[in-house]
Amino acid sequence: HHRRSGFERKPRMKVARFYAPGDVRLEDMDEPTPGADEVKIRVRNCSTCGTDVKIFNNGHPNMTPPQVMGHEIAGEVVEVGSDVSGWSVGDGVQVIAAIPDGTCEECRRGRLTVCTNQTSMGYQYPGGFAEYMIVPRAVLAVDGLNRIPAGLSFAEASVAEPFACVLNGQELAGVGDGDDVVVVGAGPIGCLHVRMARARGAKRVFLIDLNRGRLDMSAGAVHPDAAICGAEVDTIDEVRKLTDGRGVDVVITAAAAGKTQEDGLQMLARGGRLSAFGGLPKDKPNITVDANLVHYRELTIVGANGSSPDHNKRALAMIASGEVPVNDLITVRLPLERVHDAIDTVAKGAAIKVTIEP
Repeated sequence: HHRRSGFERKPRMKVARFYAPGDVRLEDMDEPTPGADEVKIRVRNCSTCGTDVKIFNNGHPNMTPPQVMGHEIAGEVVEVGSDVSGWSVGDGVQVIAAIPDGTCEECRRGRLTVCTNQTSMGYQYPGGFAEYMIVPRAVLAVDGLNRIPAGLSFAEASVAEPFACVLNGQELAGVGDGDDVVVVGAGPIGCLHVRMARARGAKRVFLIDLNRGRLDMSAGAVHPDAAICGAEVDTIDEVRKLTDGRGVDVVITAAAAGKTQEDGLQMLARGGRLSAFGGLPKDKPNITVDANLVHYRELTIVGANGSSPDHNKRALAMIASGEVPVNDLITVRLPLERVHDAIDTVAKGAAIKVTIEP
């Protein structure tokens, strides 16, 4: 960049900023300038997820408006701060969404996904629904700027973040060789769970959803061993039939309804694990658990909260190696100007994965 006198305009860029529930504005603002300990990227893909819909509708307690949204980010380096080493202009990069501080007691114990001081892209820092974005020092400090492996598109790399969350959830639930697995919720996350379970050696994977259209769309892409529509059959009954009465080893609930967790417990075989992967609505966080079932059957209920920087790296590697393909799951690509359409498409469940290409 040539030196600018005080009177020259800074270059402008388009962004999508959240102001209040239902109020996300497409705006022009000055392109950001990186500090000495930051990196500036040109955003090539920022994919959308259910959380964006929640933010659009309700805002988020950790987010002070106005704020640029978007947290499934991939792009290329355009400027490197003078104190930053290891990166150069033109490098393809993926950015973590959840940023652990790396120094709290949980982080020191290696539990970065439950860092007590976690911050996030698109919440405390301007996110990826923008033409350019600053990768903050906090991300670089925990090695959260990841090189995109050769041969991987920006769009595929942007899906590494939700995929990293899926990897974390399946590790915690111990999905492994020979397991029968139920995935509840046929959205993009459910699709990734089906593929991840297969990659981890699951014997059979069953996909459940209430919405027949969404179930068929996703089942057509990821081919579960059975696709079960909760609006048409008794899912517990169906799962028991499919497993000769034994039940499954793991149930992963990728749906925001407590009933899926309650039903999931009834589907588990002895020694089974229920992954409470999807969060529940704030006003309805409670479920009823038959603790004797948990006791006598030696069941485990396990949570999952986001992903670590390392999960993101491993997700990128798994996508790049072809172990878990994601390209065919990206069914809608839209320019930044159509961010409202993107959020609407996600809300309606009319696509598997929607990505924004600023």
